[in-house]
This record gives sequence, structure tokens and C-alpha cells, in this order.
Amino acid sequence: MVTLRDKLKGYLPDNILGMVPTSFDIVGSKGKAVAIIELPDELEPYSKIIGEKIMEIHKSVKAVYRKMGERRGEYRVRELVLIAGEEVREVIHREHGYVLKLDVTQVYFSPREATERQRVAGKVKPGENVIVMFAGVGPYAIAIARKQPLVNKVVAIEINPVAYKYMVENIRLNKLEDKILPILGDVRLEALKFSGFADRVVMPLPKGAYMFLQEAFGSLKPSGGVIHFYFWDREDTLFQRGFEVVRKVAELKGYQASLLEARVVAPYAPHVYKVVFDVQIKKVGI
Repeated sequence: MVTLRDKLKGYLPDNILGMVPTSFDIVGSKGKAVAIIELPDELEPYSKIIGEKIMEIHKSVKAVYRKMGERRGEYRVRELVLIAGEEVREVIHREHGYVLKLDVTQVYFSPREATERQRVAGKVKPGENVIVMFAGVGPYAIAIARKQPLVNKVVAIEINPVAYKYMVENIRLNKLEDKILPILGDVRLEALKFSGFADRVVMPLPKGAYMFLQEAFGSLKPSGGVIHFYFWDREDTLFQRGFEVVRKVAELKGYQASLLEARVVAPYAPHVYKVVFDVQIKKVGI
């Protein structure tokens, strides 16, 4: 298969060709998709030709955006700049038998985590109540309700009103209105309304999820449950600090925490990874 670097030979100086990323995100369907790429500053003068070559390789891509800086603000949205193609922003993304409609410039969504969403969904048992914090446009909630049709209820909480609007539409598009309850608001406030409700809490916000562990524990049934806790960490402490964060909160709350599984979800930066900890929480003495 022809790679992006192959396509760019002769267009970029040889000394910077190796800086061209080997991977980038494609969001959308075969009919209309967008590509999102991260480029170092050295490649900025060549961004347009890079975008055009991506579109030559992937015929469904109608727009190519460059990531600018980190995700910012409480909505976790990163600035994107169009470097090639039309100004296509809203797409319908398909994965594992369901669809997700979204505007790539206004919400956070990672197509790379489709496998992780399926993994978590596969853990859910019939009859469970699940809370998904920081639910975005609904990918975790929808994956769970589709993969485990006997789930009792999935409560999906999101603070970004644009993401919430798309989540409501995605629930409708996938005909899951009877299974998923979308909530617009701050997890700190909304989770209080579901005290003692959940058998399982999903926390797919790696930067800062630890600040919401009190709410996660409060949402669990009195006997406990399972927390899927996401965390960024360096390679040298990859599977150490994240579980300790959960264990210490459990101890303060009178629970016992047992690690069921820990795994890398995705690389974030050199020697830095997004990791997930599946933690069984049990009330001490029960």
C-alpha cells in the first residue's frame, strides 16, 4: 500500500520527509469523511500538499484538518485548521454496527478508541445500570447498549451542549431511546442525582478523571461495582499510579479496590500513554 510519505517524495526535502506522521485520524463514512493530522512546525509550509496527498490516498476524505495545540477548556475541544479540501465539519461515523453524527471542530471524539469501547461494552452484564461520565456524543453509551441489549439503563452525562445535542441525535439514530438516558450538565452535580444507582461507572477522561472519583464512588450501589478509570501516565510508571489513585479513594470511602485489568489504550506523546484500569469496588464487610 502506498504511504503518505511515499506520496510526498519529491514534494518535501528529504531531511524533513521523515517528520511526516505515519498515522492520522479519519472520521466519517465512505461517502464523506475528514482527516485530522498532527504536524510539527517544520512541516507547516508543506501542510497544504500534505493534506492534498492524504485526499489522494483516501478518496472518501473531503477535508483535512491540522491539530493546533492541546485540547482546552471544560469541553476538551482542540482547535483545528483546514489545510486542504472543503470546509466539511459534520460527518456520520460508523463503527461496529452503529453510527455517530458529530462536528469534528466542536466536540471531542477519538475514532482510535473504537476497540476500547467494544472491550468495555463486552464487560457489561444483563440487568446492569451503567453511568458514563464525560459521555461526549455518546460513543461509549451507544457501544454498551448495542453490544449488551439486556443492559437495564445507561446514564450518559455530558457538559458540552453541542456534544449533548449530537448525543441525543445519535441515541435516536441508533434507536436506543429506551436504554440510554442523556443528561446535560456537570458530572459533579448530575451524578449526585444517581447516588447508589450504578453497577458500573465509565470515566473516559484521562486528564482529570481522578478529580471525579468521589462522584463515581457515590454513584455505585452500596455494595460496590466496577469503575473503568482512564489516566495519562509516563512509560516508567505506566501501571502504578493510576490504580493507587483509585485505591486510596476507595480506602477513604470504606471500600476495597481490586485491579481486574490494566492496559494501554493509546499512545499520547513520546513515552506517555493513555491507560485504563478496570477496578472492582467492594464495600468492606459485605
